[in-house]
Amino acid sequence: MTITITAFDRSPDGGKGLARDTRVRWALEEVGQPYDVRLVSFAALKEPAHLAIHPFGQIPTLEEGDLALFETGAIVFHLAERFPGLFPGDADARARAIAWMFAAVNTVEPVILDLVTARIFEGDKPWAAERLPLVQARIRPRLDQLAARLGEAEWLDGAFSAGDLMMVSVLLRLRPSGMLDDYPTLAAYVARGEARPAYRRAFADQLAVNTRP
Repeated sequence: MTITITAFDRSPDGGKGLARDTRVRWALEEVGQPYDVRLVSFAALKEPAHLAIHPFGQIPTLEEGDLALFETGAIVFHLAERFPGLFPGDADARARAIAWMFAAVNTVEPVILDLVTARIFEGDKPWAAERLPLVQARIRPRLDQLAARLGEAEWLDGAFSAGDLMMVSVLLRLRPSGMLDDYPTLAAYVARGEARPAYRRAFADQLAVNTRP
């Protein structure tokens, strides 16, 4: 059965790869699986048909036959388990890849999303200028720790895995802030992820939707 995912009909980032459907598109491209995309408006997110799939009214979702999934970590995990290409064959290496997936969404992404909130949704508040440095200060220890662990390695744990896919996707959210510029090894790590043919196809597909007439 054909896999169908959902994505914004007009992404807030204009198709620059920051919307979460990019992660799922990338994973599908990495494992070589064709998929359809059902585009939804912001209004449609709150309608019963979409809420039946994603109870929190967000994107992306994945549907295949009777299976319906939400949350990018769960979707990427499902694809990595089902198709070769995102999990190592060795059981211990696979377990470490899963650990990095959880680290990306549980440890690194929350502090980065706080920065997105501070810059975009709270930037006009009278206290925004005072809050922003505090938010950035909470991010830097995570980046310090991640950079120390990565070192000069190409990927987090040997070959590219779903852990790298999720971590690169999370770090991309920092690009508008310029904070990655202070971490050359992490910036190079993200660039390697973006250079992967599968990522480039996923990015092009999302951008095409957002630049159509």
